Amino acid sequence: MITLVLERVPVSLRGELTRWLIEPKAGVFVGRVSALVRDKLWEKACAGAEGAGCLLLYAVDNEQGFLMVVSPDVV
Repeated sequence: MITLVLERVPVSLRGELTRWLIEPKAGVFVGRVSALVRDKLWEKACAGAEGAGCLLLYAVDNEQGFLMVVSPDVV
């Protein structure tokens, strides 16, 4: 399962992501997709965000049980 949080992104990007994920709240997307689809959606979100905030959480086999990735444009 993944959680993708986007801030200040174009509505068109949010609409495109709803093809793959559920948007329970504006800018928050959740779903169960393969690792390949997850990586492609992350690339699309970062490219379409144009310097806005992007955060990705997904399950991995570590102590916490998840990994957090922040877009490179966010400081």
